Amino acid sequence: MEKILDRTGRALPIVGNDIDTDRIIPARYMKSVTFTGLGAFAFYDERFDHDKEPKVHPMNAEEHNGASILVVNKNFGCGSSREHAPQALKDYGIRAIIGESFAEIFAGNCTALGIPAVNASEDDIEKLQTLITEKPDTRVEIDLETMTLSTDVFSVAITMPSSYRKAMLDGSWDSTSLLLQAEKDIVNVENSLHYAFTE
Repeated sequence: MEKILDRTGRALPIVGNDIDTDRIIPARYMKSVTFTGLGAFAFYDERFDHDKEPKVHPMNAEEHNGASILVVNKNFGCGSSREHAPQALKDYGIRAIIGESFAEIFAGNCTALGIPAVNASEDDIEKLQTLITEKPDTRVEIDLETMTLSTDVFSVAITMPSSYRKAMLDGSWDSTSLLLQAEKDIVNVENSLHYAFTE
């Protein structure tokens, strides 16, 4: 199982409170059988007009190409519980999100995908969004062991629910890997059940 101790990369500011999952990925793009390719539709309606021409948006800015960390404000990921929202961000290339606060289900879905969603204060978020807007090449490091966020300019404290942090640090965020590791135990239990159908 992959233990996630930190995330480092360039960051992308998405400014605004109460950004819901329908803004993160509009419902009409949730028709695929798998989550593959959803990254192309992340924030689609905010990035493109009706003629599919690019709008002014951080995700369309050349200086933010390749950014792997989102910096957001309050109540990010509110609205529906659709897993497609963090899946779209992951497929786009986002590996961590720093925000003032997150909708609970959204944060849980991020954790299940190995995307740390960590909290920082309103002042620290504003400071970070300003920094990466002015200096897009800024490297941001999220350290889940020390619970700090660092740039070459400043370092601040971050928080996240202890259960999510533990899942990242010990690798238990990946439920599929957990199940595969326990395959023998699962088979033993199945074989012990008189009502289970076995071949």
